[in-house]
Order: sequence, then C-alpha cells, then structure tokens
Amino acid sequence: MPIKVQEREVEIDSDIIPDSQINYDDAILYWSSVPASVNGVLGGFGEQTSVPKADIVGSTAFLRKLQTRMETNQPKLTIDMGAGIGRITRDLLWKVSDKVDLLEPVKPFVSQMEKELIGVSNKGKLGQIYDIGMQDWIPDKQYWLIWCQWCVGQLPDDVLVEFWIKCKKALIENGTIIVKENIAPVDDIFDEIDSSVTRTDAKFRQLFEKAGLKLIASDIQKGLPKELYPVRMYCLKSN
Repeated sequence: MPIKVQEREVEIDSDIIPDSQINYDDAILYWSSVPASVNGVLGGFGEQTSVPKADIVGSTAFLRKLQTRMETNQPKLTIDMGAGIGRITRDLLWKVSDKVDLLEPVKPFVSQMEKELIGVSNKGKLGQIYDIGMQDWIPDKQYWLIWCQWCVGQLPDDVLVEFWIKCKKALIENGTIIVKENIAPVDDIFDEIDSSVTRTDAKFRQLFEKAGLKLIASDIQKGLPKELYPVRMYCLKSN
C-alpha cells in the first residue's frame, strides 16, 4: 500500500464498512503485478520525484525527536513490516538499528529485496526476512523498534488490532512501534485497486486504544505533493 492520490480511492457503497471489503488474495495479486522497484512500491512516486527523499528526511527527523524516549541498553533489533523491496531499511532503519528483520508477503518484492539490501547485509545489519503477511506473523524474538509504514491498510480493523497486540508483546522494555500511514479526511475509504483502506486519524487513535497502545507523539510528514493524502507518523508504546 503506497502513498495515495486523493482522487484514486473510491468507496464502493456508503452502506458497506470499508475495511470489510479487504481481500488478501486480491491485494497480493495486485502488488505482484507492479514493478519491484521504488517507483512500483510507491505507486508511481519513485526516485524521479521528491517523495522518497522527503519521506526518509521526515522519518529521520521524527526519530531524532524521540531519541530520548527510545533509549535502551539492549540490542536495537528492528523489524520493517510490509517492507516492499526494503527501501526504508536500506535508506534509514539500518542506520539506527543493530540489525533489521523484514516482513513482506509479495514474492517479487522479496526477490528484489535481497538485491537492494546487499549493502546492509555487508554491514552485518541484515536480519531475517519473513515472506509472509502481517496477519500470519508469529513473533519469535523481541524488538526495540517495530516499523509499520504504508502497509496496515491491507488489514481489516479487527485483524489490525490483533496484529498490534502481537507487536506490543514482541517489544523489549521501552520498545517502540512507529506507524506511518496515509490519512483520510473524513471517513475511512476503501481502495478497490489494491484492496486496502485509508483510515482517518480518529480511527487510528481508536484502534491504538483497543490494542492497548499509548500514543507518545504524532507528526505530519512534510514535503509531499498536494495531490496526495496527508501522511501522519505515530509513536506508540505499550500501555
């Protein structure tokens, strides 16, 4: 699920709950059909645009603000959820972590990921790659940071809450979850193209509470084209 152009998303029926339309098979089929490249995973806003650089700059600044809230004496193990081809790990996460695991169910993306992350691997920072969906993930280790960016729209509300509960249990003491997602202006919106939902800020906060997560900080990503939905970053801790 990439950044979203506002005109692209169409709610099929106002009487149907948007997240009830999500179909995992349809989503995998769609994402398997797009190029395994930065341009593909970002829905056409690849390295020929300002978006990838602005995204990393925004995330880096957000993490810098949170530095004192994320201190630990334990190893800084991170997992990059819905990692695509590994762009965020390649450009950011390895720099702040001792090692990074990645989770991605789309097979062509996983194949490309291994090429994209050669440099990270050579630095000894590449951990395990899980080629499964977030809904099927069973944590087998404890993490300092769980990064969820442009991926949780592929999960229905109840499954997302269950996923975040698993994430919460997989955190070390003082561990952190970062969620970075498109934000719908008024109501949740279903996108039939990639079978995902763009949620409102209010919905995210409601689901965080249901999962027993405490919202520590939130910020809007700057520097994105005006035709895109706003993108918001959330820092979460276990309640």
